[in-house]
Amino acid sequence: MAKFSDVKAVLFDLDGTFADTAPDMARAINQVRADKNLDKVPLEKLRPHVSMGARGMVGAAFGFTPADKEFAPLRDQFLVHYERAICIETTLFNGIPQLVCLLEQRGIAWGIVTNKATRYTMPLAEALGFDITAACVVCGDTCERAKPHPDSLLHAANLIQIAPENCLYIGDDLRDIQAANSANMRGVVANYGYLGGSDPATWNAAASIDAPMELMALI
Repeated sequence: MAKFSDVKAVLFDLDGTFADTAPDMARAINQVRADKNLDKVPLEKLRPHVSMGARGMVGAAFGFTPADKEFAPLRDQFLVHYERAICIETTLFNGIPQLVCLLEQRGIAWGIVTNKATRYTMPLAEALGFDITAACVVCGDTCERAKPHPDSLLHAANLIQIAPENCLYIGDDLRDIQAANSANMRGVVANYGYLGGSDPATWNAAASIDAPMELMALI
């Protein structure tokens, strides 16, 4: 297993890495289906697409992409339902509270870098209680370009005043690792996350973990 002795900060993706948001994301898109008198899509079928946000949810539940005229109205309906019930069953992944506690004890900064928009991220952060101790929370609309562009990761590094090469970025989607590599950070795959239906072995990550606490073996 790789060992990174120069890590001064650990940055986390949110959906599928730091928090299990799948139940509430699935509930919201299934409410859209219910509004149209359609049956629910099982959570296990929606779960792999959660890291893709509204695009993933609409695609998995209705088969439409942003190129389809039907997409935008369904996305907007989904976001209305999601914002109204953003943290009903969402929880931090097992081991995350213990992990951030250990990072803090070792003087390693930690923060969140997500493609989720601020209007959804910050209420969720407050509900889950990590907005107080995180060194930074960078959202999908904080910078002009979101992941896979490196801008948000570089912005986070600047906020916490730690060089990108001394940061690890943990994520469960190819875009996370692409952004980390472009930002000169070490990208770590959260194998316990949603993974988007693709093979993490092809993502060119520096390492991978099967549970949050396994990160401590890397640093």
